[in-house]
Amino acid sequence: MSDVSDWWSTSIIDMEPGRIALRGHPVQDLIGQVTFPQMIWLMVRGQMPSPEQATLLECALVAAVDHGPQAPSIATARMAVTCGLGLNGAMASAVNMLDDVHGGAGEQAVELYGWIKDAVASGTPIEKATEQAIDHWQSERTRFIPGFGHRFHKPEDPRAPRLLSLVDEAASHGTVTGEFAAISRAVQTVLNTRKDKPVPMNIDGATAVIYAELGFEGPLARGLFCLSRSVGVIAHAWEQMQQGGRNKGPTPPDYRWTYTGDSENKDVD
Repeated sequence: MSDVSDWWSTSIIDMEPGRIALRGHPVQDLIGQVTFPQMIWLMVRGQMPSPEQATLLECALVAAVDHGPQAPSIATARMAVTCGLGLNGAMASAVNMLDDVHGGAGEQAVELYGWIKDAVASGTPIEKATEQAIDHWQSERTRFIPGFGHRFHKPEDPRAPRLLSLVDEAASHGTVTGEFAAISRAVQTVLNTRKDKPVPMNIDGATAVIYAELGFEGPLARGLFCLSRSVGVIAHAWEQMQQGGRNKGPTPPDYRWTYTGDSENKDVD
């Protein structure tokens, strides 16, 4: 039997008929006693957060739930529904869109902030550490700095200042250190100076501050974003079900794509 029982090993759940324990907590003791953000933290981190930590996590989750049907993940969910998929299929299709470009910036921002934190810890002034980190990112990864810049929200993403103010408040109470908030503002300053115009911190940059302040690793920042955006996905998919429609593509049928191939050739050998 050990060959079977040891096939999977987990510290997350222990279960037998009539008993379920999650991270050592009987499930009946959790129901009605902990919030969903607390449950997320417990499941992925193995310990119960403080109420203040859970509240800050909840703020990040709330902020990123939706960004409209022009967002590829949301558009995918709505199109999937018109193709006959149910809610689970629509949600799966949408979450699969949340990769490095659309959905991965939060994870990448946590990584960038971590570079700067390590450099500062080794004695490099934060301004220099930030400039070096940005230069390295642009030379080794991409010219786009994760968590900054927005094609729609200019000059400011309204979500970012609110989230940073909540981090500042949490830091004043000792819930977090505030070091990643300072790092993100240093990145903002360097980018604004280099561009000679505002480069707004976006939702990924702001939630990355919260996730990093709370000690979540970069990959978990992406996973948490997927959880958050799934709320918008299910809302849009359900709305599309109520609206109806069949086989809706990304553009109305009267609009055509740009053809860049050869002109029509009717000669057939």
